[in-house]
Amino acid sequence: MGYREIDIKLPTDYSEQQLHNRVKKELRIGNFTCEILNQALDARNKSNIHWQLRVGVHSRELKGGTPPEEPSLQIPYSGQGRKAVVTGSGPAGFFAAFILQQAGFSVTVLERGTDVTTRDTGITRFETTGAFDPKSNYAFGEGGAGTFSDGKLTSRSKHISAEKKYILDQYIKAGAPEEIGYLTHPHVGSDNLKVVVMNLRSQFLDLGGSILFETQLTDLRIQEGRITAAVSDRGIHEADLFVIAPGHSSYETYRMLMACGIPFRTKNFALGYRAEHRQEIINTGQWGRASLPGVKAAEYRLTSNREGRLPVFSFCMCPGGIVVPATAYAGQNIVNGMSLYRRNGQFANAACVAGIHPSALAGEEISPAEALDYVQQLEARFFEFSGGYMAPSCSIRDFLRRKLSQPVKDSSYPFGLIQAPLWEMLPEVIVQSLSEGLEDFNRKLQGYDTGILLGLESKTSSPVQVIRDETGKVEGFDNLYVVGEGSGYAGGIISSGADGIRAAVRIAERTH
Repeated sequence: MGYREIDIKLPTDYSEQQLHNRVKKELRIGNFTCEILNQALDARNKSNIHWQLRVGVHSRELKGGTPPEEPSLQIPYSGQGRKAVVTGSGPAGFFAAFILQQAGFSVTVLERGTDVTTRDTGITRFETTGAFDPKSNYAFGEGGAGTFSDGKLTSRSKHISAEKKYILDQYIKAGAPEEIGYLTHPHVGSDNLKVVVMNLRSQFLDLGGSILFETQLTDLRIQEGRITAAVSDRGIHEADLFVIAPGHSSYETYRMLMACGIPFRTKNFALGYRAEHRQEIINTGQWGRASLPGVKAAEYRLTSNREGRLPVFSFCMCPGGIVVPATAYAGQNIVNGMSLYRRNGQFANAACVAGIHPSALAGEEISPAEALDYVQQLEARFFEFSGGYMAPSCSIRDFLRRKLSQPVKDSSYPFGLIQAPLWEMLPEVIVQSLSEGLEDFNRKLQGYDTGILLGLESKTSSPVQVIRDETGKVEGFDNLYVVGEGSGYAGGIISSGADGIRAAVRIAERTH
């Protein structure tokens, strides 16, 4: 049996038969099997937009060649019944727990929010009545904040190929579409993610793991540099080791960890707004037409790095999606984006933010706790402006000229919009950078300035980072790991999940 890898181009709405015929023509063979290894949309020439595929072909008519060895995650079996407590069921926390359970540990997961079904009901109730539920919202609950997102599975992190493949394989086994294994920019969609996290939970429980929902970590018991127990609002949980994956929004958990002596430092983060457009505007700007057969909806990734200004970039782009009220706490007002798998909504949205260090924002050196205070005060001010969860907003054109015209009403945001001079609601250093960045975005993507800005967008990443030693443990503690977005070392589903996996593998190797 021979093997070849070939690169081919196919129409955006190609069929399985067209793929088969192209492989047959390229290799001049009749009997073969093939698999797509990578598929990326090439839209550089708007008159010839097509899929670029790399295909692996097996056939007795080919001579020589072997498939490349795929990265494989090795999980040492070493726990032998030792107990582990993992806090948080987002990608970092779940995959840390999943790996540890497979490695022979007895794992208990503490999740402050509800299971995904209850969480879904709570979010619907919130958007219908305005009654915020601290345990069932977009920030907290089974699967973490990523469950109610677009479910993008890309990462800029390097050297995590084995971890990434493991995560994608587990998602596919749990019900995600197989295409996430080969698309250059894969996504699952929140509708699929809800099913995936439930199925992954079932697998974890079948392995003997335990999950306690509506159980919030409130304290740590510490003795001579070791954690002896995690204290929750439902009791005391003793264990041999502890993994905390708080997510980027669990500020009171950060403060509790700081009070326990867990070392943190401030780090760069980003602030801005969420930009929303009619999806056909983005499609036309990217493709030169309002729709493209075989492709759900156009995406974009935009950056601006003008000399003397803060870096400005788009983040968490949700084609065909909706803007959602992503507050983690009552009395605060922030937004995020979400898409379903089909990405067939009328609107596109993405964060438009400027990167900055908390101390540069404050104009003086500030502590990690003060950085958290600053962000939460900002979120509270947006809530006070609107008197609730309506989103302060204005058109991009009004923002650029710093003058309000007609109120904006055309939006997917469930609580509606309230007209606001957004240029007055963030520090001038951010506003000026965003203004020039928006001008650059419009030059790069025609029609961008027809959209609106709404928000606050304050959760692209955490403003603080835990300090780790060279083994990945929290510095100064022998059996504590803080992982994922809440650690300040990851961002997004893949990098967060990989961070949790790496911590678990290190633990298993250390006790092997």
